[in-house]
Amino acid sequence: MACFLTADGGTESLRARVYDADGTCLGTSAVPYKTDFKPGRVEQNPEDWWQTFVNAAQGAIRAAGVPADQIKAICYATTCCTVVALDENGRALRPAIMWMDVRAHDEAQAVLDTADPALALNGGGKGPVSAEWMIPKSLWLKRNEPEIFEKAHRICEYQDFITYRLTGEWAASLDNAGLRWHYRSREGGWASSLLQKLSIPELEEKWPNRVVAPGDVVGTLTAAAANELGLPASVKVVQGGADALIGMIGLGVHRPGQLAMITGSSHLQFGVTETPIHAQGVWGSYADIVYPDRWIVEGGQTSTGSILNWLSRLTGAPLDFERLNAKAAALPPGAEGLLVQDHFQGNRTPHTDPLSRGALVGLNLGHELHHIFRATMEGIGFGTRAILDAFAQAGYTGEEITVGGGATASDLWLQIHADTAGIPVRVPASPDAPSTGSAVLAGVGAGIFDTIDEGIGVMVHPGRLIEPRADNTRAYDEIYTRYCALYPALKQVLS
Repeated sequence: MACFLTADGGTESLRARVYDADGTCLGTSAVPYKTDFKPGRVEQNPEDWWQTFVNAAQGAIRAAGVPADQIKAICYATTCCTVVALDENGRALRPAIMWMDVRAHDEAQAVLDTADPALALNGGGKGPVSAEWMIPKSLWLKRNEPEIFEKAHRICEYQDFITYRLTGEWAASLDNAGLRWHYRSREGGWASSLLQKLSIPELEEKWPNRVVAPGDVVGTLTAAAANELGLPASVKVVQGGADALIGMIGLGVHRPGQLAMITGSSHLQFGVTETPIHAQGVWGSYADIVYPDRWIVEGGQTSTGSILNWLSRLTGAPLDFERLNAKAAALPPGAEGLLVQDHFQGNRTPHTDPLSRGALVGLNLGHELHHIFRATMEGIGFGTRAILDAFAQAGYTGEEITVGGGATASDLWLQIHADTAGIPVRVPASPDAPSTGSAVLAGVGAGIFDTIDEGIGVMVHPGRLIEPRADNTRAYDEIYTRYCALYPALKQVLS
């Protein structure tokens, strides 16, 4: 029996799973790691990634109860764009700059000021450029930590770090590079002219020297990695990519006109097109980064599930989600006058404003924790609707949205998403989309499937559909107008 080991390296933890070729998860293991949060800055220790990968992988294999020689391929998805500077031996020179870290906002403006053709990915060249992306973060390193930048043999991502530890190969994912590095596979690849204009041409030499598409084989395990994992050295390491994009595969969103939403610490929304779309308020479109001969349009919210984690930290104890969901569900739409702006770590789209911040508006002494809890979920729902509105203005609409990740654990949150967006929400049988997507790619790399589309047809199974409630949608239409008014009003206060 062919089995596949997958990993989903997220913001708070790494989750490893073992799948069979039918898409059944046989065993799972999750290991947390530390994330260092500071205003506008978020960092992690890359060595924690490797140790948790090994520990979680061993745990998942034990839980699956399969012999090591049945593991034919490994594929994984990680946060993106999480930037790490490494020496010649693959050791980190400083903590990794996490995807949600927005310290490089001045550098993002410098990138936009070049007016380079590669900026077509950023609102059709009109911007803004996100401080989350690879080139702004790398430019920040050169400006603020020049000794680290100069010493770095490789500047790459979480994904590439794990690939190097497994195979000894330096290989970037086409998915990550096309999504966050201004790499354009159909326009010559690397954005060399952009780097020249920023006076950092040497960055191109610091990037991995191979770009490998999702589903293609990078290599096999080194003897050291095989020994640590307890696997044969013949196991294939198959290229994955950004957790949310690989999650599209796991949700079965591969046909033009479909919509996907990956939820967790953040929300990401994606659509698939047969022709490119470039417009303000929308990121992309990106050619071939998930599926050959298709483009991906993107929207995203930087802070979603992470706001609920913040709320838990604020209360000093883990939230009783069952009790909070029950009490919040009894409230009417609008949480009795409380409105939340979900920009706790800036706004990714449609505003792309790293300096915007979250807000709780309309508080009174009668509000309790469950009011804040519901209002937070509603604010995140409104943020999603703003992204879908930007998609529609650019010419991309969908009749339903398929959801995976943390939000699927809350029936209330799913219903709020359906009600605020005014369209049905679909949840597949397995909501662990990045892991399922990685399993599909592992099957392709192992030769079980000829194409990603074929793998989706076998391994991704249907689930349930949540319809919007007409009365709630009408109520949210009015509240959404007030939500949209928050950003320009608060921008005046925060700037």
